[in-house]
Amino acid sequence: YGTGPGAVSQCGNIFFSISESFRSLHCDLVMNLSAADRCAFVKNTPDCKMEDGFINYLQVAFCLLPPNLTPLTITLCVRCVTLISFFSLFLPSFCPNLSAISTSLHLTHNVAGVTFLALGNGAPDVFSAMAAFSHPHTAGLAVGALFGAGIFVTTVVAGSVALVKPFAVASRPFLRDVIFYMAAVFWTFVMLYRGTTTLGETLGYLGLYVVYVLTVIISAYIYNRQKHSMNVAPIPEFHSSDSSDDESEYRPLLPYSESTIKILLSSLNPVDNRKWRRKSWSWRVLKVLKTPLEVLLLLCIPVVDPDKEDRNWRRPLNCLHLITAPLVCALTFQSGIYGDYMIQGQFPLWLLIFLLGLFLSAIVFCTTTNECPPKYHPLFALLGFVVSAVLISAAASEVVSLLHMLGVVLSLSNTVLGLTLLAWGNSIGDSFSDITIARQGYPRMAISACFGGIIFNMLFGVGLGCLLQMVQTHSYVQFEAEGLLTWILAASLGLSLVLSFVIVPLCRFHLGRAYGIFLIVFYAIFLLIALLTEFGKIHIV
Repeated sequence: YGTGPGAVSQCGNIFFSISESFRSLHCDLVMNLSAADRCAFVKNTPDCKMEDGFINYLQVAFCLLPPNLTPLTITLCVRCVTLISFFSLFLPSFCPNLSAISTSLHLTHNVAGVTFLALGNGAPDVFSAMAAFSHPHTAGLAVGALFGAGIFVTTVVAGSVALVKPFAVASRPFLRDVIFYMAAVFWTFVMLYRGTTTLGETLGYLGLYVVYVLTVIISAYIYNRQKHSMNVAPIPEFHSSDSSDDESEYRPLLPYSESTIKILLSSLNPVDNRKWRRKSWSWRVLKVLKTPLEVLLLLCIPVVDPDKEDRNWRRPLNCLHLITAPLVCALTFQSGIYGDYMIQGQFPLWLLIFLLGLFLSAIVFCTTTNECPPKYHPLFALLGFVVSAVLISAAASEVVSLLHMLGVVLSLSNTVLGLTLLAWGNSIGDSFSDITIARQGYPRMAISACFGGIIFNMLFGVGLGCLLQMVQTHSYVQFEAEGLLTWILAASLGLSLVLSFVIVPLCRFHLGRAYGIFLIVFYAIFLLIALLTEFGKIHIV
C-alpha cells in the first residue's frame, strides 16, 4: 500500500470497514472460519458478547482452549449445565422461606400454593426465561425452554404418574388448569406470530395469572362451603415423612443447652449422622460431592422453617447471615457489576455493606439468646428469599450463556437447546417429586402440580421477561421465531393439551396406564419430529 499518509488513511479505512463488517455478522458464522481466526472473530463481533454471565464461554472455547479440545469443551459445558441446574434445584432454603413468608402473612394454603410455593417450584424456569429475554438472540431459548418444559411435564411426567398410580382425577381443577394453560399457550403463540408485544399486552399477560389465582381462591371457597355444609371431615394434609419421622423419633426427652460455638458448628454441618448410616453408598458419594456447596449455602442463606418448634433459629449463624447474605447479593447481582463499584470513586460499596452487616449482626447478637427466636425472626425468611432469588438468577444466567455457546459450537438453534437440555434440567426435580408423591398414594396432588405449576412458569417467565426488557430498552419486545421448529413446538404443546382436554372427560376422568403410555409416546414422536426438523430432514418446500 505504500508508506505515505494516503497509505495510512487507506489502512485506517480498511480497519474501519473490517470493524463494521464484524458488527453486522452473526456469531453463528464462527464455525465457518479456520481455527486461527475464530478467537479474533468472537472478540470483535458484538453478537458474540456475553454480558449477562460471569464468564464469556465463547472466548473460553475459542481463545483459551486449543482447537483439538473442542469435544472436551462440549462435554465439560454439558456437565456444567447439569451442575448449575442442580444448583438451582437443591437450594434448601427457597421453599421453607417462602412457606414462612406465607405463614407470616396469614395466607391460605390455596393462595400460598399458587403464588409463593409456585414460585419456589418454578424458580429455575422463571429465572432462566428472564435471563434469556435479556438478549434478543436468546429469546428463542426462553420460548423453547418454557414450551419444552410444558410439553415434557404434561406428557412424560403426567404419563408417568398415571403409570405408577392409576386414579380418578378431580374434574373441575383439572379442566380449570388445562383451560388456563391453553389460554397462556395461545397468547404466547399469538405474540410469536406477530413478532412483537406491547406494554399493555404484557401487563394483560401477567393479569391472566391474577385471574387464575382468583379462580383458584373462589373455587376453594365454594368447595369448602359445600364440604362444610355436608359435614365432611377434612382430608389430612400430606407432609414429607422423612424429616418429621426423624425429628419425632430422635427428639430428646429433656431439653439441653448448647454453647454458641457448638450451635454454629452443628448448624454448618449438612450431614445427618443417623441418615448417613442407613443410606446407600451412592447417596453417600453424592452427599460428599454436594457438601462443600451446601456448607457455602448454609453460610450465606438464612432459613426459617415454620414446621420446626424453634423455626430453625440459630443465633450465631443467623447473626453471621446479616454479614454474608448482603455481601453475596452485592457480589452476584447482575453478574457482579456492583462488586467493584466505588461510592463517589473512593469508598467500595462492598465494604460499606460489610460494615452495615457487622453493625446489625452485633446488635442482634447482643439482644437475643440462643434458645428463644426474636419477634422479627420472620424477616430472616425474607432475607433468605432475596439471597436465594439472586443466586438462582445468577445460575440461570450462566445456564443461558453456556447453552448459547453450545448452540454456536454445535450449530444448533436456541429453541432446540431450550426444549431439550434446559427444559429437562429445570424439570427433573419436579419430575422426581411428582412421581414420588404419586407412589406414596397422592396422585391427585402430583397431577395438579404437573398442570398448575407450569401455568405460573409460562405466564411469569414470559411476562416478567418481557416487562423487564421493556423497562431496560424503553421499547417493544421483538420475537424472532427460529423457523419451523418454533411452530412445531407450539403446535405440539397445544395439541397435547387439547387431546388431554378431550380424552380425560371421555374416560370419565380416570387416568389409567393406557393414557400414561399414550402421553409418553406422544412426547417421543414430538421429540423425533423436532430433532428431524432441526437437522433439516423436515422442512417447508
